[in-house]
Amino acid sequence: MSENNNKSSFVNDRLVPFFGKIAGSRHLIALRDGMTLAVPMIIIGSVFMIIAQFPIKGYQTFMANTFGSNWATIVQYPTNASFHIMGLIAVIGISYNLAKSYKVDPISASIVSLGAWFLTIPLNTDKAGALWVPLTQLDSAGLFTALLIGLFITDFYVFMVHRNWTIKMPDSVPPAVSNSFAALVPGFVILFLMWLLRLAVEASPMQSIPNVISFVLAKPLGLLSNTLPGALVAEFVVCILWIFGIHGANVVSGVMQPIWLAAMSQNAEALKAGKALPNVVTQQFFDNFVHMGGSGATLGLAFMIAFVAKSAEFKTLGKLVIGPALFNINEPIVFGLPIVMNYRIAVPFILAPLVNVTTTYIAMSTGLVAKTVGVMVPWTTPPIISGYLATMHISGAVLQIVNIVLDGAIYYFFFKALDRDKVKEEKTFAAKEAAGETVEAQVKSLM
Repeated sequence: MSENNNKSSFVNDRLVPFFGKIAGSRHLIALRDGMTLAVPMIIIGSVFMIIAQFPIKGYQTFMANTFGSNWATIVQYPTNASFHIMGLIAVIGISYNLAKSYKVDPISASIVSLGAWFLTIPLNTDKAGALWVPLTQLDSAGLFTALLIGLFITDFYVFMVHRNWTIKMPDSVPPAVSNSFAALVPGFVILFLMWLLRLAVEASPMQSIPNVISFVLAKPLGLLSNTLPGALVAEFVVCILWIFGIHGANVVSGVMQPIWLAAMSQNAEALKAGKALPNVVTQQFFDNFVHMGGSGATLGLAFMIAFVAKSAEFKTLGKLVIGPALFNINEPIVFGLPIVMNYRIAVPFILAPLVNVTTTYIAMSTGLVAKTVGVMVPWTTPPIISGYLATMHISGAVLQIVNIVLDGAIYYFFFKALDRDKVKEEKTFAAKEAAGETVEAQVKSLM
């Protein structure tokens, strides 16, 4: 008993605060919020991609005959305009949110970070000798660099501002002017150092800063994340953190989302070029095939609470959770069942999404199910619909149905045990309440 108390104390006193501190880290929050800024644009671009790439031959023939053979390229102009600024949005958003958390002018900090990021981009030269920025560097190719610049350059900027390495203007000067002059010295120092770094790297065999980042960080992480073991580890961490009451998806996606979004963008480019899709593990892999019903793959559990439960409490809870669960929102289940700190439901909460990862990875890597095509389907899109849209193929919807059935089977016996105990509790309570009413009636009759 003492040993169990010690373990519980260690979890509550050490592990939960530790992971809570990670989840509340200003850098992780800035990373998450900054990357989220790109999502609306990606969704908009995905709509136009669906229109251009809708996988029905009759539709494609009709559109080509009606609007010309080049119609798909024209329709995807908005897709290019949204997908190809992912890194641009990320560096501004991350820097802005991080500087804001330090109570430093976020606009000035994000502009300086943007300038530093552009200094990392290798320029191309056309036949006339003019320099131009390749769009791919503003997209997934430059996303990891944007992440690092947004975090570390902003920290350096804040460091200089907090030490008053700035030009101070009189109080009578408008704030916009004052802030711009305050950014002058830190901005000059940052851009000067980035310029020197660029010159040094260009003189090395690596030739460009993106090549260094890709070789040292982005490529190894990308290779790991696009494997079955990598996906399983990421999902396992998500589930473990949720069991302790920490939003595991936010913690993990803060680190992995840039890689998953880059993989998504690579699939979208391959689709447009008519090439084989290179990546299995993307943002849609998790959003639309693993987290059905939310973290823990709780949609199958939600159906059981709503339609299989015998206890009055779970029947009432079922009415509250089934609607949100269809849109992959499961906080009512996580805190209402509850799942947090509930060892009796922890095993299926971890096992179900890991099974989803495994079945989805094997099905897509073997070609049994189409891979996600790079369409950013909102994570709140109900299953079956999202599976079809994410893969542009009916096999995606079928795989979701299979996964939901498997998840339900995994949760079934654990939930039935909970439900039986809850029914016993309710009967015992009702019996005690009835006995109390009987005694009260007898006392009243004697009076």
